[in-house]
Amino acid sequence: MISNPRLLAPELRPIFDKVAAGTRISDADAMTLYATRDINGVGMIANIVRERINGKVATYIHNRYVNYSNVCLLSCQFCAFGAKKRDEHAFELAAPEIIATVKDALKLGITEIHMVGGLHPTLPASWYLELLQGLRALDKNLIIKAFTAVEARHLADRVFKLPLRETLALLRDNGLGAITGGGAEIFDPEIRAKICKGKETAEEWAEVHRTWHEMGEHSTCTMLYGHIETDAHRVDHLRRLRELQDDTGGFTGFIPFAFEPDGARPVLKGILHATAFEELRNLAVSRIYLDNIDHITAYWISLGLPLAQLSLNYGVDDLHGTIIEEKIFHMAGAKTPQQQTMESLEKAIREAGRIPMQRNSFYERIAATAATASELVAA
Repeated sequence: MISNPRLLAPELRPIFDKVAAGTRISDADAMTLYATRDINGVGMIANIVRERINGKVATYIHNRYVNYSNVCLLSCQFCAFGAKKRDEHAFELAAPEIIATVKDALKLGITEIHMVGGLHPTLPASWYLELLQGLRALDKNLIIKAFTAVEARHLADRVFKLPLRETLALLRDNGLGAITGGGAEIFDPEIRAKICKGKETAEEWAEVHRTWHEMGEHSTCTMLYGHIETDAHRVDHLRRLRELQDDTGGFTGFIPFAFEPDGARPVLKGILHATAFEELRNLAVSRIYLDNIDHITAYWISLGLPLAQLSLNYGVDDLHGTIIEEKIFHMAGAKTPQQQTMESLEKAIREAGRIPMQRNSFYERIAATAATASELVAA
């Protein structure tokens, strides 16, 4: 990694000066970062921001994924997960089955259940409330992170038939601790019309998160890249997130992930998967541009753990979690493992020259072990 700014590509030096001075970069600067071939230079600038915010610590969460159903009213062109009830790969878990699964995972020490599904056409309001109540009863300290913005709108409009804020409050009162960042994809309306026609608009996605933040709660945000979008579309996406964060301060972390082409519907078939170069650059640009979101997560399910580990030198400060049984990316064709141990994540972090710490759903660091405490003192 470059450590001398004089070795940066000439087009990066003004951006380095801005970031070193703590000045926000512009959209034009972001386009320059996407265009340059000096990937190590972009990584060096991203690491200035990373270290300023997070020091030498890199985090992970001990969590379990649950997909309660993939039955969905929508037919997003990029999605291999969603299904109609008659489809062979359709599934729907019973609430007691989900509760039993989470109960078993709690014995392993998880602190979060991450739960999303499709827009199910027939599950009643009582099913969702009883599920949340059952999960909360297992352990009052377990954070239930569930539902994307489009799921929240589906629940408000079709299931509970209540205004969005009232629906979110009802879900929170019954155990919901955080909402997920999924469904953002790319915000540009023309791109959305081609890859997820019929899904909520960028404004509707933002309304859910804005409302949740105004209620004093927190969420993450995402971007799906590496399909038919351009660099300008990515910058537009990041700008909208940065502006929303300026208004609410409710995003705890940003999680970009690359499109998985293998399971896509015909309109998106034949697109090559994003290269490692592109994935590292996108993470680094995100770190530099999103100066008001404290954490950038490398989603190892998409990247693979070796590349996620490398990304810790390109502005990333979080490796997501142990996860345990991810379905959405694997049904789309991902070949990565479906879970990691805490030991493997900590090993990857240490090998990258960072100090590993477990975190909770809100990126708050959990008490360090004696070994980690000594590392922190030494740092």
